Amino acid sequence: MTRKRVLAFACWLLCCCLLVVGCSQKTPNSVSNPSPTTQTTSLTISAAASLKDSLEALKPIYAKEKPNIKLVYNFGSSGALQQQIEQGAKVDLFISAATKQMDALEKKGLLVDGTRKKLLSNQMVLITPQNSTAISDIKDLTSPRIKRIALGEPKSVPAGQYAQQVLTSLKIADKIKNKVVYAKDVRQALNFVESGNADAGLVYLSDAKITPKVKIVTIVEESTHSPIVYPIAVLKSSKNVDAAKEFEQFLFGGDAKTVFEKQGFTLAGK
Repeated sequence: MTRKRVLAFACWLLCCCLLVVGCSQKTPNSVSNPSPTTQTTSLTISAAASLKDSLEALKPIYAKEKPNIKLVYNFGSSGALQQQIEQGAKVDLFISAATKQMDALEKKGLLVDGTRKKLLSNQMVLITPQNSTAISDIKDLTSPRIKRIALGEPKSVPAGQYAQQVLTSLKIADKIKNKVVYAKDVRQALNFVESGNADAGLVYLSDAKITPKVKIVTIVEESTHSPIVYPIAVLKSSKNVDAAKEFEQFLFGGDAKTVFEKQGFTLAGK
């Protein structure tokens, strides 16, 4: 009887050991092989409307390089975007179509030190609907054949500010002021001409190149307006400063340069 009890106890002890070993083997496996999870970081980029096509084209390229980064774009006139940032909009990176808006943010201490750079430059062009033969030069805007001229609103749209400088420099601003139709951003000015709701317009070369519905009559002499520079900077309010800096660096690289130049921009350098 005693022998049977010893054997039974030995069997019970062996079973307990096997159970403990089995549990100890399963536990590490469950910890070392967790279900895969990927943390995505969203970057919000507020950018001038004229950059829409270029930045959209760069999104899938950057996704291959940084699959955990989600790019969220907010396009508009540089002046409107500046105001949004000043009012507390959650933005990681800002790209303006002029230095004025970036200067204002810098004076208020809203930019991360050392991140402001000159990203791109552009050109102003005179456009008409594709089939129009009404004009061949900017001074022809004074012709009675031209009834409506599309420009960006100079108070908030850099393209409108540059256009106003051109018209003033050529001494025709007062002669055509009753013909001007102001747009909320440069893309709306382009649309006015595309749709035939304006007989002519002054927009960026990069905008004119995206549509076959307009004709570039002439590239405006750069001496008639301030240099067109697109500054870029990371904002202090960003919760993803390092990721924003990485995307900013990407925009100065070869892939971005190819896209920007195809759209009519040139890299301005750092």
